[in-house]
Amino acid sequence: MADEGFIDLEHGRVWYRRSGGGDRRPILLLHGGPGAAAYYLEPLEERLAEHRPVVVYDQLGCGRSDQPDDTSLWTLDHFTGEVDRMREALGLDDCHLLGQSWGGWLSIDYLCRGTEGIRSVVLASTSASMPLFGEECRKLMAALPAPHGEVLLAGDRDDPRYPDAEMAFYTRHLCRLDPWPECMVKTAESLDGNPVYNTMNGPNEFTLIGNLKDWTREADLHRIAIPTLLTYGRHDELGEPCANGIKAGVPHAEMRCFEESSHVAHVEEADAYAAVVEEFLRRHD
Repeated sequence: MADEGFIDLEHGRVWYRRSGGGDRRPILLLHGGPGAAAYYLEPLEERLAEHRPVVVYDQLGCGRSDQPDDTSLWTLDHFTGEVDRMREALGLDDCHLLGQSWGGWLSIDYLCRGTEGIRSVVLASTSASMPLFGEECRKLMAALPAPHGEVLLAGDRDDPRYPDAEMAFYTRHLCRLDPWPECMVKTAESLDGNPVYNTMNGPNEFTLIGNLKDWTREADLHRIAIPTLLTYGRHDELGEPCANGIKAGVPHAEMRCFEESSHVAHVEEADAYAAVVEEFLRRHD
């Protein structure tokens, strides 16, 4: 049985859902984007909820949460503070944490700032460095079949070939399922034109001009002293180089690659992914 509702925070209401039950330690899931909403985490949420309480929420500015018209809110400081406020409101003083994509950047920054009550963390398809992410994306773009790579690298979003080139990248490195499941479609629709994403990232993965463009926590990763599981897909836009960059700095990190997946292994290989995460969580309950 799921319990869902809204938490009233300073700048608006934040939607959350708590599902699952039992005596095992709960896990808090942080979605990607920034601004993508949590729809696409539903396959993982449902599977983990068979074993333990699972909490997910739409960060302010996206999905089912309020979307205030104030772009000055969209900063790392705001969203790390939001994690604290949501944990307090939902009684998550002792829990596991999983951050996927931008949710992983958020988790890294949150943990590097110093926090209590996080038993372990899963960092899924993410990076500790935006410049590294941009560099790896450019390599993947260059390897696309012609003319897609050249079009994306040129960066002219008015080029009539641009949408096809963009989709060529997404179907290789974002989600390789055909067709995309409904949870991915809903997330893509919620992200389209989202001010949080535009402010913090830019118009897409290939145009990193937002306030996160220079973000890195590589020098601070030693502060993450809790058990850490790094996951990525073999064809991931945030793949092995990004995972290795985190593992090099986190003292207690292990790594798992999903061979048939790109950026959303929890959707592309849903059962296998959830089993790996649950096994890790049980070791650190």
